[in-house]
Amino acid sequence: MNYLAHAALSQNNEALLIGNFIADHIRGNHYQAYSPEIIKGIQLHRNIDSFTDAHPSFKYCKRFFYEGYERYSGILVDIYFDYLLCQYTKQWQTLPLRHFCDFAYSVYTKNKSILPPSSQHFLNYVLENDIYYQYGQIEGIERVLYHLSRRLKHGVWLQNSLPLFEGNKTELTSHFELFWNDIQQWLGLNLFSFSSHVTE
Repeated sequence: MNYLAHAALSQNNEALLIGNFIADHIRGNHYQAYSPEIIKGIQLHRNIDSFTDAHPSFKYCKRFFYEGYERYSGILVDIYFDYLLCQYTKQWQTLPLRHFCDFAYSVYTKNKSILPPSSQHFLNYVLENDIYYQYGQIEGIERVLYHLSRRLKHGVWLQNSLPLFEGNKTELTSHFELFWNDIQQWLGLNLFSFSSHVTE
């Protein structure tokens, strides 16, 4: 899962939000300096990632990006799933997407001093580019993938995968809905469930 989905699955719990945000920037069990609540967020993040990587729908969706992007297919599905999640914010949040993003940003910002240096650096990028909100727009996804490609420096321009996403959007959406239902059930959450697909 990508950053916005991790934030959504933190249930507006500030400690879980922080732990979920910093988990990718902490190696192994080098998190003893954090509070038990933040450690729960770190462990939650890792459990979510393990569940995601093993889920049949997630693994199936990676195949849509094998042509030209196989090495990065998991990253692409993570990010496109965040875009799809944004389309349902009226269902999974009592706050509009704009307000939820601002809430998450405020939690990160007021706790910036305890974040690992790499998380602080990434937070600057998130805030400067309003990344969480940008996940909800195709133009924003294109920019995110462009910036990511520049950071990777592997000569693969991930934003060029957008035609693959658009061409397979219906099936990707169906698998996202299955995945989202399953991960909520696995975590014992009830943010929202799908009984039908998005109507555009």
